[in-house]
Amino acid sequence: MTYSFMLFLISLGVLFGIILLSGFFVVRQGTVAVITTFGRYTRVSHPGLAYRIPFIQKIQSRISVQNRSMELSFQAITQDQANVYFKAMLLFAVQNDREETIKSVAFKFIDVDSLMVALVRTVEAITRGFVATKKQAEILGLRAEIVSEAKNHLDETLAEWGYHLIDLQLNDITFDEMITTSMAQVVASQNLQRAAEFEGQALYIKRTKEAEAEGAAIKIAAEAEALAAQRRGEGVRMFRSEVAQGLADATKTVSAAGSNEALVLFAMWTEALRDTVRDGKGNVVFLDGSIDGMETTLRRLAGLQQLNNIDGSSGR
Repeated sequence: MTYSFMLFLISLGVLFGIILLSGFFVVRQGTVAVITTFGRYTRVSHPGLAYRIPFIQKIQSRISVQNRSMELSFQAITQDQANVYFKAMLLFAVQNDREETIKSVAFKFIDVDSLMVALVRTVEAITRGFVATKKQAEILGLRAEIVSEAKNHLDETLAEWGYHLIDLQLNDITFDEMITTSMAQVVASQNLQRAAEFEGQALYIKRTKEAEAEGAAIKIAAEAEALAAQRRGEGVRMFRSEVAQGLADATKTVSAAGSNEALVLFAMWTEALRDTVRDGKGNVVFLDGSIDGMETTLRRLAGLQQLNNIDGSSGR
């Protein structure tokens, strides 16, 4: 065996070893590798060090089992022919790392871009079908219903592809500028209407409270006036009773002394004239100063005295 032949064998062995060692590869955490033999599915390699037969087997694809997100922008038309523009965020992931699931994920679509296109079109179709049955004025209030409708249908579709839906959010819903302007005007008008209603209610409440307060004040004043009148009447009654009692006592005293009772009445009459002249402030009192007039006055006072005597006797 010549030296050159030995060198050839050594080189051949080294080359063969390099080829064998090239079959080792590493699968990163959070991913799995799909191995094919001459283009036919063979197995799934999980995270760690793995081996494939060089030139015979190859890594068909590396599939991430972690969560993925993507942003969507699409348009829909309402029942009353209004354009609605949506911006959404889709969060999804591979269902699990089992072999059947990974095979479905690896071979359903040619590449990831095809999967993304299919997802976008699916979400658009579901949303457009739902929005087409609603009117423009209802859309903003149906955000939760739109998301729920999309989730229900999208989750079934993703399950067929080996994925599952984690979340779908509608980040923005807008309309054409003309519609947006008219909606703003409607909202402004509604706000003005509500403000006017609140102002009217506030004024009504204020007026009502003022009327209630005024009514309560009038009632209190009336009750106070009635009570005052009652007290004044009682005072007048007590005053007259005391005057009558004093007159009766004075008459009894004069009678006991043997004098004429009319003297008491005459004295009261003259005292009344004196007090009127002394304490009067511009008042004019017309009295009949004739003898007949005096006698008439005395008779009246005498009648008052007799009435008081009768009242005094009945009281005893």
